[in-house]
Amino acid sequence: MYRTHTNGELRLAHAGQEVTLCGWVQRSRDLGGMTFVDLRDRYGITQVVFNMETDAGLCAKARELGREYVIEVKGKVTERSSKNPKLPTGDIEIAASSLRVLNAAKTPPFTIEEHSDGGDELRMKYRYLDLRRDCVRKNLELRHRLGIEIRKYMDEAGFMEIETPFLVKSTPEGARDFVVPSRMNPGEFYALPQSPQQYKQLLMVAGMDRYFQIVRCFRDEDLRADRQPEFTQLDCEMAFVEQEDVLQMFEGLMRHLFKVEKGVDLPPFPRMGWQTAMDKYGSDKPDLRFGMEFTALKEVFPQGKFSVFDQSEWIGGIRVPGAAGYTRKQTDELTDFVKRPQVGANGLVYLKCLPEGGFKSSVDKFFSPAELEAVAQACGAKGGDLILILAGKAARTKVALGQLRLEMGSRLGLRDPFDYKVLWVVDFPLLEWDEEAGRYFAMHHPFTAPKPEDEPMLETEPGKVRANAYDMVINGVEVGGGSIRIHDHDLQRRMFNVLGFSNEEAQRQFGFLMNAFEYGAPPHGGLAFGFDRLCALFGGQDSIRDYIAFPKNNAGRDTMSESPSPISQAQLDELFLRTTAGEKGKSL
Repeated sequence: MYRTHTNGELRLAHAGQEVTLCGWVQRSRDLGGMTFVDLRDRYGITQVVFNMETDAGLCAKARELGREYVIEVKGKVTERSSKNPKLPTGDIEIAASSLRVLNAAKTPPFTIEEHSDGGDELRMKYRYLDLRRDCVRKNLELRHRLGIEIRKYMDEAGFMEIETPFLVKSTPEGARDFVVPSRMNPGEFYALPQSPQQYKQLLMVAGMDRYFQIVRCFRDEDLRADRQPEFTQLDCEMAFVEQEDVLQMFEGLMRHLFKVEKGVDLPPFPRMGWQTAMDKYGSDKPDLRFGMEFTALKEVFPQGKFSVFDQSEWIGGIRVPGAAGYTRKQTDELTDFVKRPQVGANGLVYLKCLPEGGFKSSVDKFFSPAELEAVAQACGAKGGDLILILAGKAARTKVALGQLRLEMGSRLGLRDPFDYKVLWVVDFPLLEWDEEAGRYFAMHHPFTAPKPEDEPMLETEPGKVRANAYDMVINGVEVGGGSIRIHDHDLQRRMFNVLGFSNEEAQRQFGFLMNAFEYGAPPHGGLAFGFDRLCALFGGQDSIRDYIAFPKNNAGRDTMSESPSPISQAQLDELFLRTTAGEKGKSL
């Protein structure tokens, strides 16, 4: 055996024992007569002491150790004279009797510390070194624990974990596919799955009844902090269920995870309709950790006073408590924020409710004090509050005001990552109109069932049809979503027709699923959780990258392995692909 114990388990109770430890040299300190080495492994850090008086040769050998050397140390556990309360092993040290260098190491390009001196790109290039850092390791341990608890819960609830294919058929709906050329079928391609959606529905047709899978999925999308080209889902499906059955099952799962991992007893999750969420928060994933709900002001401002408001379809405001003291510089910053392309507003109006009484506003010259007082009353504002107002097209302006609301929540410190507010958002629109394409697209996916009471409007008023769909939202993050599925062959054909598919196109793209429905498909529904997002949320962070062992950067590249990369002409020939060389790469 290389070691008898890990570097995180020894305590005073082990004093006097002879032990063997292995690990990496975190740091060493030469104090003349003694050399101290902090030895690190996945489990913790143990201090090892080399004494010049007892073994000068061994001490001299210890002085030659560099950072990240891999070593084996034998010695006796002794009580430390100067204890370190910050370490679980801080009451003891190892009086070394032997030292063996298992592998020397180059000096790493950044410090292997909690707060490293390496930037993101450097740490991603040497990700195997970054993973040695305690904070990153703890993130992966959290991910592991959540995975174990999910599997235990699902198993006890009667779910069976079943693997589905990674090489599937490309479909036109949803995000862009990653495609894989087939060597054995020249000119034809597989796609990597964006989700196991169709296969899990087939498993319901097959009578599997309750399925789940912690599965890798792939989407060729632009990246951001909470998105990677390959990601992990907790994918679930149930047969013979209605929406309430699904919500109860997975609300139970989430409450279990919070109880076990965080020691938090979550109350029952409130339900909020999609339209309500958009009207009050400008988002289908509202953050309920703070207030600042919208107040509609179109009817409050008198007409004919301010042309911008007169020409606007919708005017809305948020009350920011205690922010009337914002300076001109701060309100200008907020104006610049809402004008950013990502937000898209044309400008910002503010109204300060002064603590001593009266108002100061960017539209003072257009409205009387009495008219401004009516706005303050409508918003429920009092002295010391700030009202921020946007105007324009209803849908776009609500989204922009929602983003401003989140910005103010962050500026005022109201978005504590460990204050958990969870809800279900329900009653989404089934379809959304795309002006450029000139047709409807499924808001979730084309297998989502309409609300039974809205089904008669599917052909006549498709924009008014609500989906039998639901999202779980935690602290303004959509962590999971799903729906009751269409299980009737005729209704599925109607859905494809509304989406602009001819019967022949629908058969070509989804024929295997539609054919399966003709052999007795049960009513079924389910959902999928973004497992990486869930891990980041439990860890109190926005970015999912540090909860994935080997993530890609924002350009979709793995700078460590240097992928994606060109392949040889021989490989291209095998795949019947021809290339034209270019300065930036090769086009197929």
